[in-house]
Amino acid sequence: MNYLLLSSNTLLFSFLLLLIAIIPFGFATKTKHVISWRSALALTWLAFILQIIYFTCRWKAIGYAPVSNMYEFMTFFGIMLIGAVLLMSYLYKQWSIGFFAIPIALIILGYGSVFSNKAAPLIPSLQSHWLAVHVITVAASSAILSVAFITSVMYLLKTINTEAKTRGAKWLELVLFNLVVVVGFILISTFCRLFFSSQVIEFANKKGQIISATYTLPIIISNKAEVGLFTLSASVDAQKLNTIIWSYLVGGLLYLIIRLTMRKALCEILKPFISRIDLRLLDEISHRSILIGFPLFSLGGLFFAMIWAQIAWGRYWGWDPKEVWALITWLFYAALLHLRLTKEWEGERTAWLAIIGFGLIVFNQVFVNLVIAGLHSYA
Repeated sequence: MNYLLLSSNTLLFSFLLLLIAIIPFGFATKTKHVISWRSALALTWLAFILQIIYFTCRWKAIGYAPVSNMYEFMTFFGIMLIGAVLLMSYLYKQWSIGFFAIPIALIILGYGSVFSNKAAPLIPSLQSHWLAVHVITVAASSAILSVAFITSVMYLLKTINTEAKTRGAKWLELVLFNLVVVVGFILISTFCRLFFSSQVIEFANKKGQIISATYTLPIIISNKAEVGLFTLSASVDAQKLNTIIWSYLVGGLLYLIIRLTMRKALCEILKPFISRIDLRLLDEISHRSILIGFPLFSLGGLFFAMIWAQIAWGRYWGWDPKEVWALITWLFYAALLHLRLTKEWEGERTAWLAIIGFGLIVFNQVFVNLVIAGLHSYA
């Protein structure tokens, strides 16, 4: 049996099921229609089961835990988010969370699909059972903490007067806009992968050495004067900046289409879907998610990570960028819980903090892995 092919097919099918599940979730959230709830839940559970099959088959095919590169990690992150949402929704009987959570999970899965899914032999430092223990724990904790982000966005959608264009409404709209930008990145990357041939540009760096950069998107800016519309100095990574520009161009266009079509801001479009939700329960779910996710992140992101670092590199701590930002993320959530428990911060205050915390998780898992050079970078 071709387990790699089976894993890819089951993952694709689960993605389509989740995409379909948004429709009954949205209908049920507004009407409380029982059949819609059951249909949405059935589709989500089936998708989650298929995702577990994907993970199991890929593990069997490659011989190690499929969390060693950006494609595998982001895919597993998205799977764990679906699992975390199903768990928290079941515990609190608030299935409407799925309507807001599934699009986030789809964005994460779609983002992961942009990267190569080819299996490759592990480098020596990754050839350890700690790969599964550390990365799986980090992904699971990040997914649970992401539930707090989702319920916090729902909380703010219900409490903030979006029509008044207050500062809070503008910041919340900015959060949603950046999610659309990620969708723009996925769309343009997928389109170019199918219809655009990558280009390799060679140029001289500051030291006069000839280096190359591979562009998978049409070139707007580069480090070579003859290529692209704009030329940057060799000290700037033009290839990555080119990707960011395309993401905001396509994401901004997509956002503009939504605004012109619906004639409403994203906040106003989503607001009717939270009219039946209890604010205190949303705040409680957010708090409980952090209470569960924080110690799990402490275990996987710090404790297990330091043990593996000692085994692989002979030191527990080395101030690698990924280690530093993992510590910053841990300290932030520790401060959030401290303010919640001792200063009695709750409601909008902790909702905004949970959103910032999710931003730190995304920054740590995406920007630090891909942009900042370090031992943990996904090349």
